[in-house]
Amino acid sequence: MGFRLTTPEGITEGAFVRPTIFANVKNRMRIAQEEIFGPVVCVIPYEDIDDAVRIANDSEYGLAGGVWAGSEEEGLAVARRLRTGTVSVNGAFPGFQAPFGGYKNSGIGREFGTEGIGHYVEHKAIGV
Repeated sequence: MGFRLTTPEGITEGAFVRPTIFANVKNRMRIAQEEIFGPVVCVIPYEDIDDAVRIANDSEYGLAGGVWAGSEEEGLAVARRLRTGTVSVNGAFPGFQAPFGGYKNSGIGREFGTEGIGHYVEHKAIGV
């Protein structure tokens, strides 16, 4: 798979990658198995929903995922099966009131929401 990196117009310093789609990726490929924090999407073919869920969960990481489905109910059914800390259904972001954090090697703990703020609060119980 070959590609050419080009610096965006007007940028003279730093390391940049233009938004890139990698097609026909196999799940065992490095690009599919590592977290890439950039404008990169890997397209991995799948046979059916069970196969798609198996592929999505076959990673040592689990920060976030997304499901696009014909109905909210279908999307939620798949989202519940994904081993990621955050899942968007049909592009909906859970929002900052919800906890954010990953599963597996994508981190422990959460930020945002009551689960995230709890790390910064000391609780006290007083009996009278």
